[in-house]
Amino acid sequence: MDKISIKKINYLDTFPVRSAVLRQGKPVETCSFLGDEAVGTTHFGLCIENNIIGVASVFTSNNENFDNKNQYQLRGMAILEAYQNTGFGKLLIEEIFNFIESNQVELLWFNARETAVPFYEKLGCCKKGTSFEIPEIGTHFLMYKYFD
Repeated sequence: MDKISIKKINYLDTFPVRSAVLRQGKPVETCSFLGDEAVGTTHFGLCIENNIIGVASVFTSNNENFDNKNQYQLRGMAILEAYQNTGFGKLLIEEIFNFIESNQVELLWFNARETAVPFYEKLGCCKKGTSFEIPEIGTHFLMYKYFD
């Protein structure tokens, strides 16, 4: 069995997976998110052996649609296509949920692609409002999960 691990990584290490999954056919510069280098941002890499096959980033960011003072935003959640629908995404999100709880954050929010909504709903996340378009990327929903 291959060794699976989830570790904190540098934001530059997210680019190959972000590019392959979230920004197909677009310049690598589109893989850089505002806040990637901020002190309050944490990047996670899901690895098999030492190869990163999945990434997600958590930003300190408040969304005006929620009253909670202590919020994080999930961005750039992606698993390489060959490893999708295998449970790796769930492993990565559960690690992020543990990170959120250990940092006593009240709310995680994110913009989920329409196709990913059922995945997040199975993990206890909820939609807020109606769908919206992100130009050149597609239909999204604002989603969230509360933590006690």
